[in-house]
Formats: sequence, C-alpha cells, structure tokens
Amino acid sequence: MALPKPNKESDSIVVVKGLTKHFSVGRGLFRREQARLHAVDDVSFDVARGEVFGLVGESGCGKTTTGRMLVKLTVPTSGDIFVDNEDISAISGQGMREFRQRVQMIFQDPYESLDPRMTVFDIISEPLNVNHIGNLEEREERVAYMLSRVGITPPEMFFFRFPHELSGGQRQRVAIARALVVNPEFIVADEPTSMLDVSIRTGVMKLLAELQEDFGMSYLYITHDLAVARYLCDRIAVMYLGKIVEMAGAEDIIKNPLHPYSKALISAVPLPDPAIRRDVPNIKGGVSKPINPPPRCRFYPRCPVAKNICRDSDHPELCEASPGHFVACHLVAR
Repeated sequence: MALPKPNKESDSIVVVKGLTKHFSVGRGLFRREQARLHAVDDVSFDVARGEVFGLVGESGCGKTTTGRMLVKLTVPTSGDIFVDNEDISAISGQGMREFRQRVQMIFQDPYESLDPRMTVFDIISEPLNVNHIGNLEEREERVAYMLSRVGITPPEMFFFRFPHELSGGQRQRVAIARALVVNPEFIVADEPTSMLDVSIRTGVMKLLAELQEDFGMSYLYITHDLAVARYLCDRIAVMYLGKIVEMAGAEDIIKNPLHPYSKALISAVPLPDPAIRRDVPNIKGGVSKPINPPPRCRFYPRCPVAKNICRDSDHPELCEASPGHFVACHLVAR
C-alpha cells in the first residue's frame, strides 16, 4: 500500500524554541506560595531531516517530558515547537489526525504501551483505521510488511497473538511497527531498549538504525546511556535538571566534553580495558529537586570547579564554544 513520502523542502524538520514545562506541586503545610517543579526550562534545539538527535541525561532531567511535548501528549507551559515550519500548538481537529501521521512515539516500556486485549494485527493496524488508510486487504498487506521489516516472521503467524504471548524484544518490535505503519516523518524514541534484556538490545538498536536510513525519518532519541547515543546519534544534547548544558556532534561531545556534568557522565561509562585509567570528576552531593530552583546554574551545588560567578549569575546561556559545539557554562571560554 502506497503511503505519502515526507516533504524534504526544509533543512530542519523540528525546531524547538524556549520550551518550558512547569508542574504545580502544591503549597504544603509551611509554604505560602505554590511550588512549581521545573521539569523543562527554556530548552531550544532543532532536528535536521534524516538526523538522529540524542537527548541524554539521568532520570528526572526532563528528557521524557520534552519528548512528550513534541508529540503533543503534554502541553507546554511556554515556548514554541515547529514541525515542518508549522506551529503545533495551533493544531486541533482534523489537523491533529494529520499530525499523528507525521509524528509518532516509541515508548520505553513495551509491557505498558501495548493494549493486552488487542491482537498484534489490531495494535499495528489501529493507526491505519483511525486515519482511514486503505481497505482491509491493504491494511493486512501493510501490517504483514511492517512485521517482516521489524524482524517478526512469518508475520501471519503473529497476527492473532496477544502481547502476553510475545517476548519483551518482540513486543518492542511490534511497538516499533505500530509507530512506523503510517510512514511518519519524525519519531520520538523514549529509551526503547532500556527495558529489554542486554542480549537483545543490540538487535533492536541495529533495527532502529536500519529503519531510519531506509525510511528517511528523523529521530529524537532519548536515553541515559552514552554508549547507545554514540552508536545511534548524529548529535547529542546533554540535559541536567531541565536545562540543556551541552550540545555537539556525537563524537565531539564524547571525545571533548566541555561542561563539568558532561565530563562526569562520560567518566561513568565503563571502559573495556582495565589497564586504562582516567580522572574521575569530584562531583559533590546528589541530584537536587527542580522545585522553585534559584536562577543560578543548575549544576552549581555539585560542580567541582564552581566559582563565585556561577553562584551570583543567572544560569548561563547555551553559547557556541567552537564550531557546532555549544555549552552553557560561565567557565568555558566563549
């Protein structure tokens, strides 16, 4: 079944400007003013057509919230998101149906993202039904093709199986097939391998890379694993407590991190050669809660090289320290 191909006119498929999401967390017994959790705070980036853009950071830094806002599952507090030069905040009604064809999401947990009462065929064909694409015979053909393409064969043997009859890897492949069945332009992949056994993660990562190349899609790939980000992503943005603190090409940010937090993340990646030794940054304390945070640098309380300027100034802007390499740090030469 023929589906429309993505429009290739613009260099960037997604442009994010000043994206912010705050959640109210209540006043509390001894708190007069309502507290606000700053999940995402003034985040800006763009994703080029055919690019895999990685969003990296530890749990709670705002990665998933950012991804959910890009697919209109969460409403931003402020900021702008443009997909194909269209402001998605204005999309509603029939426009939302068309948006769902262009933008899809692969969720982290295949056990939760698949309806246990639906068969594999129903799960994958549902986007086709909702968008009135094809007749029954064409939908069967499309579902069979997508199952084969994600490595579930023979596809007809899986049509009437339920999610509980599949392995974890097969469930995630079904979730990937469901996202791709309407031939989207842009995919938000929220840690799609983190819930899988180590033995099958590599296969799913290779599959995602092959599908991205074959279908010409763009990904926002969310992960806490720098090794995965290096393998899959063209560029990487590092998030900390709702802020992007560094952004550069994947190899550049791995081999030449500039922000103290990025250096700490990379130093935590295990090395296969035990003879190799490297300096470990002396990161202080633990991750603080992003509830009514002070305007200074979010990493200041833990930074091993923090100075008075970091304490007394607002959070630094993301500036270009070298061609294509952006960092938000007062102590990095601009």
